[in-house]
This record gives sequence, C-alpha cells and structure tokens, in this order.
Amino acid sequence: MKIQSLSKLFEDQLKDLYSAESQLVKALPKMAKKASASGLKDAFTSHLEETRQHVERLDQIGENLGLKLNGKKCKAMEGLVEEGADVLEADGPGAVIDAALIAAAQRVEHYEISAYGTARTFAEHLGHPDAARLLQETLEEESAADEKLTGISTDEVLPNTDMGEVQEEEDSRRMTRRKKATATSNHGSSRS
Repeated sequence: MKIQSLSKLFEDQLKDLYSAESQLVKALPKMAKKASASGLKDAFTSHLEETRQHVERLDQIGENLGLKLNGKKCKAMEGLVEEGADVLEADGPGAVIDAALIAAAQRVEHYEISAYGTARTFAEHLGHPDAARLLQETLEEESAADEKLTGISTDEVLPNTDMGEVQEEEDSRRMTRRKKATATSNHGSSRS
C-alpha cells in the first residue's frame, strides 16, 4: 500500500472504521444472544443501535468528502471479532462467559476509541470540521460504551463469578471429604 498524503491516510482510516463498524453490526447480535446478565444483553443491544448510527455517520462523512468507504477489510477488527467468536462457542458458568464477552467487547471498544481519536485529529488538521465533529460524537459514544461495560462487569458480572467460584471450591472440598470417607470405610471393611 502506498500512502502519499495525509488526505489519503485519512481516507484509509475512514475505510478501516467503516469496515470495523460493519463487522460489529453482524457480531453484536450474537454477543447479546450469548450474554446471560440482563444488563449485558441490554448493553450489547443498545450498542448495536449506536453502531448502526456510527456506520451512518461514516457514510455521511464519505458523502460530504466525495469518498466511497467500502472495499477495505479491517484486519484488526476481523481478529477481534474472531477472538469474540471463540467466547461465543465456549461453555461455562454464565457469569464467567459474560466476563469473557465483556473482555472481548472492551478490546473492540479500545481499538475503536484509538481509531476514532486518530481520524478525528486528522480531520481537524485537514480542515474538515464537520467530519471532526461527527467522529468526535462517535468517539464519545465508544468511550461511554466502554465505561458502561466496566460498570456492568464490576456491579453485575464479577460478583456472580465469585459466588460461582466459592461454590465450586465448596463442592470440591465436599467431594474430597466424601472420597476420603469412602476410602477410610472401604479400607476399614477390607480388614474385617
């Protein structure tokens, strides 16, 4: 790839974001379906609607600048979505799967926060205030989504993983005591 100017780099960044958001429009419904915590399901569903608006904003920017934003594949988002797909196929306690979904989603949000911040800065430098404003609007929504995921994690999901792990430890100890008791009673009865 040859990048000859900041304008071309900005166009490439916009295409990358367009691809990233388009991939998320397909991935978020699957994540919402897999989530067990109601707050997490709601967060994924509401962010899907925001993500559709992000695509529309990018379309508007492209239209205003005379750019076609399709045709590029965001490889970073492709990898992040692929990692998230691994979680979608995982088995385990609901709260632990939810924690894994949040981890995958926050990686996506951090990528988007970085990408939108960069694109907004390029737009400002290149004298595209409308594009900069729209990119900033999306950047703020991505940051809010990240904060919301952190809140769901700390308030709703992680406390439930602790309870599950405490229960697992108690079940494990109970099983060990039973095995010892059985071994002791079997050992005692074999001496008779």
